[in-house]
Amino acid sequence: MPKDIEGAARPDAAPVPAGGGGRTGYLWSPWRIDYIKGPHDDAACIFCDKLAAPRSEDPSNLILARGELAFAMLNAYPYNPGHIMVAPTRHTGDLESLAREELADADRLMQESLRVLREAEAPHGFNIGMNLSRSAGAGIPDHLHWHVVPRWNGDTNFISIVGETRVLPELLAETYARLQPLF
Repeated sequence: MPKDIEGAARPDAAPVPAGGGGRTGYLWSPWRIDYIKGPHDDAACIFCDKLAAPRSEDPSNLILARGELAFAMLNAYPYNPGHIMVAPTRHTGDLESLAREELADADRLMQESLRVLREAEAPHGFNIGMNLSRSAGAGIPDHLHWHVVPRWNGDTNFISIVGETRVLPELLAETYARLQPLF
């Protein structure tokens, strides 16, 4: 009978051929189903929807900081703990359309994100980037956003490479509670 990662029997799981050491386990990430089955309506914009909500809802919307023309928020489906997205407040998917002031506010929030993550998480490095268009990997192609991803030596391991699964050691609410006061 198949077993989960902690060794408990799983009568509802189909057998999986054992490899290597003869024991196959399961790593459950049930939170991913919300993303997989969630709406992927290009007409809706999660950034604009979250920004339109009252500021009192910023913690549940994972908004860490609001600038004059840009904002920073935790990624709900992070690559690593502390994965922050910085986006202009204005809804646009065209980088060239941003005014200098919008770019300056986004840059300021990216720098602030680095400072906060260094203080709270002590990463060894960062990936900062943007995916422009769906074909380039943008999940929300119509609203520009930069990813600020803290990295640690050895954080790319077998489970990410072979299992196409992320192992995150803490809940988003805990990461938010630690990072938000530092903005």
